[in-house]
Amino acid sequence: MLKSEFRLFGREPGAIFWILVFPTALITILGLIPAFREVGEDLDGRRVIDLYVPVAVLLSMIVAGIQSMPAVLVGYRERGILRRLSATPARPQSLLTAQLVLHGAAIALSVLLALTVGRVVFDVALPGQLAGYVLAVVLTAGAALALGATIAAVSRTSKIAQTVGTIVFFPAMFTAGVWLPVQTMPDTLREIVQLTPFGAASQALDQAATGSWPGWAPLGLTALWALVLTAVAVRRFRWE
Repeated sequence: MLKSEFRLFGREPGAIFWILVFPTALITILGLIPAFREVGEDLDGRRVIDLYVPVAVLLSMIVAGIQSMPAVLVGYRERGILRRLSATPARPQSLLTAQLVLHGAAIALSVLLALTVGRVVFDVALPGQLAGYVLAVVLTAGAALALGATIAAVSRTSKIAQTVGTIVFFPAMFTAGVWLPVQTMPDTLREIVQLTPFGAASQALDQAATGSWPGWAPLGLTALWALVLTAVAVRRFRWE
């Protein structure tokens, strides 16, 4: 099942571009702006480009979880593929697991690519607390994929899934800091944003990137979002 889904995923250049290429392309475009490569006194000695590498990491998860995976799952259900699978040894659960593994692997590759380009091209330091960074990435990927599974669960058709995904996509990008890094937001807005899954993840990734172990509050909040969204997806998901 995983091998089959991998071949199908390889035939979707749009998904490959938005998950693997776009986050790193965003870093490259922003890194070419001279002002973004200058140290800012209000950024604790860091540069804007340093803040945008974790943003690109979050962006890959948002695209995979909210835009890519729900459309695939709802399309399979809408065309009756999941119903037909239930009558074969290949259970629908296997398909769902394959999608989670496939998109999780795509996220991992995108994260490695963003970190590599940031380091090699723009001299962005690698995460100072690697174990904490990996933990934050895993928890955030789980939350993003659980959010995508929830969208697939509540959407009866592919068009509805695309609409719901688009509605969720732009607020998710804002809370991840795409337009304005979370660390530079006004205090009140930052406190509100950090209650969201990607806002909390941004805090955890930033702490790990600067060499500190991520706070248990942002890690716990991200994990809580992942658990709640998974429970909703499991409860609401229908194979037909």
